Amino acid sequence: MSARRFSRLSRTVFIGGIVLTATLFAAGAWQRRWIADDGLIVLRTVRNLLAGNGPVFNAGERVETNTSTAWTYLVWFFSWLTQLRLEYVVLGIALTLSVLAIVFAMLGSARLWGGTKSALLVPAGALVYIAMPPARDYATSGLENCLVICWLAVLWWLLVRWSQAERVRLPGFFGLVFFAGLAPLIRPEMTLVGALALIMIFCAPLPETRLRPLFFRIGVVLVAGLVPVAYQIWRMGYYGLPYPNTAVAKDAGGAKWHQGFIYLWNFVGPYWLWLPLLILAIAAVFAVRSGHAVKATGRHVLGDDESIEVPDSSWRNRIHRFSVRLRTPAAVAALMVGSGLVLIVYEIRVGGDFMHGRMLLPQLFCLMLPVAVLPVRVPQNIFSGERGGRRMDWALAVVLAGFVGTAGWALFAANTTAITTGTKIASTGIVDERIYYVLNTGHDHPILAEDYLDYPRMRAMVRDITDTPEGGLLLNSPSFMFWYVAPPPAPIPDGGAGHTVFFLNLGMTSMNVPLDVRVIDQMGLAYPLAAHTDRLTDGRIGHDKNLYPDWVVVDAGMVDKHPWLPWYMDDKWVQQARVALSCPQTQDLLASSRSPLTFERFRHNVMQSLDFSKYRIDRVPKYEIERCGLVDPYPSAPAVPVPPK
Repeated sequence: MSARRFSRLSRTVFIGGIVLTATLFAAGAWQRRWIADDGLIVLRTVRNLLAGNGPVFNAGERVETNTSTAWTYLVWFFSWLTQLRLEYVVLGIALTLSVLAIVFAMLGSARLWGGTKSALLVPAGALVYIAMPPARDYATSGLENCLVICWLAVLWWLLVRWSQAERVRLPGFFGLVFFAGLAPLIRPEMTLVGALALIMIFCAPLPETRLRPLFFRIGVVLVAGLVPVAYQIWRMGYYGLPYPNTAVAKDAGGAKWHQGFIYLWNFVGPYWLWLPLLILAIAAVFAVRSGHAVKATGRHVLGDDESIEVPDSSWRNRIHRFSVRLRTPAAVAALMVGSGLVLIVYEIRVGGDFMHGRMLLPQLFCLMLPVAVLPVRVPQNIFSGERGGRRMDWALAVVLAGFVGTAGWALFAANTTAITTGTKIASTGIVDERIYYVLNTGHDHPILAEDYLDYPRMRAMVRDITDTPEGGLLLNSPSFMFWYVAPPPAPIPDGGAGHTVFFLNLGMTSMNVPLDVRVIDQMGLAYPLAAHTDRLTDGRIGHDKNLYPDWVVVDAGMVDKHPWLPWYMDDKWVQQARVALSCPQTQDLLASSRSPLTFERFRHNVMQSLDFSKYRIDRVPKYEIERCGLVDPYPSAPAVPVPPK
């Protein structure tokens, strides 16, 4: 076979591999298409944006309920542009970004290994990712997973191109810098990846320019920080917090190591995920050591010290040598793999999540990027007639075995069901979120908000809102057939006093009611009062805050006495909640999101945002009264002294 014919064959194999992998992923994601309840939370904010109420969950209350800022505004933009139904817009965006992520991952990996001129590039790590059932579940879930992996893939592709370029052009360079700087808006923990990438770019040799190095590096900082810093200032002034309210509600800085290891094994164990990781690691080592990392643009693809030799060993030359090594494909590969490992440690520390696999998918994607494709290098004797070396033959065998083993494992993993508890939540607190809602709604593909009306209590909620035109606070009952409704006090204004729904499932609830119905939750994703309570030590991961409804009766301004209160509520607790809610620090916290947004309020929020993020209240009204130094309307009876014997 001639070299030209081999090159054509290699390009065909590579393009065919991309098409096949992307098609399989798209088909698998479509087969499991759905929009999660948490995905519908994003759409409630988009509805308010489109209605002119601002980026809020409830009109008149500035709360950032979506962790990914970029995802919120991306969905809003395409919803405004297309004027299509929100669920269909988010479904289309999510599926498109998920497939593009696989394509860019494979393109970047192909460049890493030297392109198609010297090897057959076959799918490997990409197959591992798409074979994982959670990866296909969250490709269309309405959550930001699709955006996160697409951002990672494009960043990876841009970094590899930058590391291999003989001459870095300024437009492309600053485009890379700007794109890496978007990390905090993609998702807060992606800041780690973006920051490491920017440090690498900042410390590496700069492109040729007439500007002085100091001024050029200042320009790099400005371009990278322009959007995220501007948004951060706006977030602190508008919302009164330095990060999304979801981080407060879930105490993202807390530590639950034991639960984190349970979450990791819940993801790795059922699929034997360690096996393809080990196989691909061995294959990659053989590919590198045997010379599979061929030269590209004058240097070895995975880094070549010979191209950066410096004659002496002075400290300046050592620094220069190190900086040059930063702009190599090997450094880029190490960056992505290292970021994935650090993010795994972080996820273990915070205790993981309640959704099976979801929060470890970006980490897996990072680990798979360098080996998204593997190079199968044909021995040179095919072209020259010379006998190939033994080492090359061994490497070829190992890489081929790695590809075959990975493909075989993918067939096993793609048809594996990790969690079989259905609608029952196991003691670990982790569930297969898609199957849970499929079974609870009775819809194979719950996508539209109306599909969730078949979830327990939802139709009863809509009915009870209609049946109480004067307004009221809806509290769920043990029965799926009705809600307790605490009425507003008289006199009732024209048109009613409005409704407030207090329920955990924010997405399905908020998307099935008008925007003038306030929807809040006991965990605090959309409710600052609940978000700033202390975390329950043994609570279910991701749900370990639970505000008592007594607070909500007072906060919503409803009648706080029997017989208007639900039978199970204690009048005394409600009165204690009223006193506890008067705590000056708590009132200041609530004012940060409820007071009119004047310049003075914006300035105050910016200055106090860090203090607001740390502020916590006790969910037991009596204990909160003691913490704040208030007067308890129902003090405990003094202890009766026992006379000595």
